[in-house]
Amino acid sequence: MQTPVEIECQNAVVPEGYRQAIEKHVEKLEERYGRATACRVIVKGPGEHHHTGGLYEINIRLALPEGREVNIGRTPKLDERHSDLEFATNDAFRRARRRLQDHARRLQGAVKVHEGEPIGTVVRIDREGDFGFLKSVDGGEIYFHRNSVVEGKFPELSVGSRVVYVEEAGAKGPQASTVKPLGKHALRV
Repeated sequence: MQTPVEIECQNAVVPEGYRQAIEKHVEKLEERYGRATACRVIVKGPGEHHHTGGLYEINIRLALPEGREVNIGRTPKLDERHSDLEFATNDAFRRARRRLQDHARRLQGAVKVHEGEPIGTVVRIDREGDFGFLKSVDGGEIYFHRNSVVEGKFPELSVGSRVVYVEEAGAKGPQASTVKPLGKHALRV
């Protein structure tokens, strides 16, 4: 580590040897997940808030190379085991290990990133023929049939309706095998 471990105590008196225990935890993290450039541990003593009367709260901030950070700040509420400083510290570093493990997996590309479903806009509807066309984000038109619209919502569609869809190759070009109308309050852009 490039800088010494910082330990800040708020309304807490930590026992002798606590600093060494924290440094051992940090060493174990570095052995397993690589170098940390800085580490700050904040120990909040019991009795600070009436909801968490006798519980310790441990917050950890790890600075990693290339400006990356891992922050572990949420202590489980109302868990009586957190009234023991050693347990609370071990639990916080267990969560730090898990967060670093997830971070390492993302960097290695071992975590799948799912792309969102494509969003389209209804541009034409033939009610008598029970079909219509969507305009995709890239400007292409995609055919869909009444049976492709989920939950029988074909009658609710109109020109300008926004939908998510699953595209597949059809006999005459691209077609949507599944069309799901987005509600007017949908968060999708």
